[in-house]
Amino acid sequence: MTTSKIGHITLLAKDFEEALGFYVDKLGFEKRQDTKFWEGMRWVTVSPKDQPDLELTFVLADTDEKRAAIGKQAGDHVFITLQTDDCKRDFKALKAKGIKFYGEPTEQAWGIEVVFEDLYGNLYDLVQRFQR
Repeated sequence: MTTSKIGHITLLAKDFEEALGFYVDKLGFEKRQDTKFWEGMRWVTVSPKDQPDLELTFVLADTDEKRAAIGKQAGDHVFITLQTDDCKRDFKALKAKGIKFYGEPTEQAWGIEVVFEDLYGNLYDLVQRFQR
């Protein structure tokens, strides 16, 4: 098997429009696909503007099991790490848009980081890596 990269990561959503609103309007991601097909099905993806080859795919939480997992994609751990070239700048900008953060950006051995949550409670790590 020759697997070269990950293409999509599933993200459970209560509603496509509210998920798009958060990821596009607040985080600044781009909507990559929004395709409707049989029986009301919809394929909706977003990704950071500079990373079109890895997409978050919204999956409608249409069963009790999926609804119970919303906001717990990685349990109580960080779900995804987002890299930035300026953590403190992005922290201020995202906080001004109403993003809920857990503390302030702090220096770690690998860089400056701060944790925030998405509209459903999934945890994200915003990281500015040190140049070595």
